[in-house]
Amino acid sequence: MAWLVRGEEVLAAAEVAVTRRSRRRGLMGRDFVDGVLVLRPCRQVHSFRMQFPIDVAFCDRDGFVLHTATLRPGRLSRPVPRAYFAIEACAGAFDRWRLLPGDLVEVRQ
Repeated sequence: MAWLVRGEEVLAAAEVAVTRRSRRRGLMGRDFVDGVLVLRPCRQVHSFRMQFPIDVAFCDRDGFVLHTATLRPGRLSRPVPRAYFAIEACAGAFDRWRLLPGDLVEVRQ
């Protein structure tokens, strides 16, 4: 199992989507995500055909959070050109974790 961590703080369990098919499917068809979904590579996401709002963090190759956003269902994020991966969680999770642009995160196995 993978984990999303900031420093030595474990933020959540992480599901990693690296294949084109798993990235394309993302969180569609689910009514909840327990932890986070990491999409790698990813520079833009959408929330079409989703059942719930999501928090999204776009990170560079080193894991620095470049941009965060909350998307309601049926929305498209702005592209983040320097992003290498994106983290998706249920809306409100980033507030609870105090995840902000400039934070350094890592996905650990």
